Amino acid sequence: MGQPNKLGYFGAFGGRFVPETLMTALIELEKEYKSLKRDKSFREELKDLLHNYAGRPTPLYYARRLTEKWGGSKIYLKREDLTHTGAHKINNCLGQGLLAVRIGKKRLIAETGAGQHGVAVATVACLFGLECTIYMGKKDMARQEPNVKRMQLLNAEVIGVDSGSKTLKDATNETIRDWVTNISTSHYIIGSTVGPHPYPMMVRDFQAIIGHEAKKQAKRIIKGLPDAIVACVGGGSNSLGIFYPFINDIDVRLIGVETSGLGLKTQHHAATLSRGKPGVLHGSYSYLLQDQNGQVRATHSVAAGLDYPGVGPEHSHLKSTGRATYVTVTDKQALAAFVELSRTEGIIPALESSFALAYAKKLARRMGRDRIIIINLSGRGDKDLGTVQSLLDGGGNNTNGHGGEEG
Repeated sequence: MGQPNKLGYFGAFGGRFVPETLMTALIELEKEYKSLKRDKSFREELKDLLHNYAGRPTPLYYARRLTEKWGGSKIYLKREDLTHTGAHKINNCLGQGLLAVRIGKKRLIAETGAGQHGVAVATVACLFGLECTIYMGKKDMARQEPNVKRMQLLNAEVIGVDSGSKTLKDATNETIRDWVTNISTSHYIIGSTVGPHPYPMMVRDFQAIIGHEAKKQAKRIIKGLPDAIVACVGGGSNSLGIFYPFINDIDVRLIGVETSGLGLKTQHHAATLSRGKPGVLHGSYSYLLQDQNGQVRATHSVAAGLDYPGVGPEHSHLKSTGRATYVTVTDKQALAAFVELSRTEGIIPALESSFALAYAKKLARRMGRDRIIIINLSGRGDKDLGTVQSLLDGGGNNTNGHGGEEG
């Protein structure tokens, strides 16, 4: 389990469903990537950048006060919020940015939802002296304004997308259109484990440093492996990054947390694995949210980075084999978790990470005191302060964490 077949499928999921103009470029990208993976100088340069530029390794932090407050399992946080740019996205962007330089591209393009991926791409473009264009839905630009300003300061051209739901799906559509037009000069840095092969494999590989570090740290700190790992799932890069090195450790439960938004009984959620069905979106065959006519359905989440109707094909495979379990948490519960971690540990999490925190709270109480849970804290919450304050001021300040969770 773990590697796609020659056609890019993880079990029944994956593949390349793209215009013919992109097929040759994807095959060449796969060839270049596999070659660079074996290149010692590439590996050493990336290792140096991850350490000296991105700030790795990130700590595996024992959240003592949160553990005591929840009254259950011991809680450890994998602190991806402490990386340069404030989220796990920099891991993949450094890898793909270095790849782009090696294959002679002069321009980076990307989609972004929460803005953390866009900031990381813009950062890497500055580092390597490349041009940069970021597509972002106008709805996401409004709720993630600090990250828009960061991208612009980093000299990226940020193009607002006004079509569809004005969120991540629509930004991805526009980025693909750009790539088709400018494929000879531009490298598309996909931000999650989605898209046509080899992207799901490539992004996962670059993000797997999270899990490799966590595994080594766990063996040193707790003298063994955790009982469970919990991470939020949108497209799936932070969760696969921490899951992947533990896939063959069958005693470690892998739990992905999707957003059920305003509730699974409404249409206002983005619980792709919990309520979707297989189909093709953005170049791969995976689970996605569809209406009765098979059209991609609009989604909702308070967390822009989870507001996406699809999911990576490897997550779909992990669901189908039962190796990972996928659950849901509402916006209200995630908001409560955001406030709780901030006030209990002095750590302000990203709203995306707060979905993992909210589910881990329930899990910790069920599993008991002798168990250990690692939560992947995928990013920091500076970008979300405006959204959170608006929700709290607007009557969303019932942060007791009850009400509405399904799954």
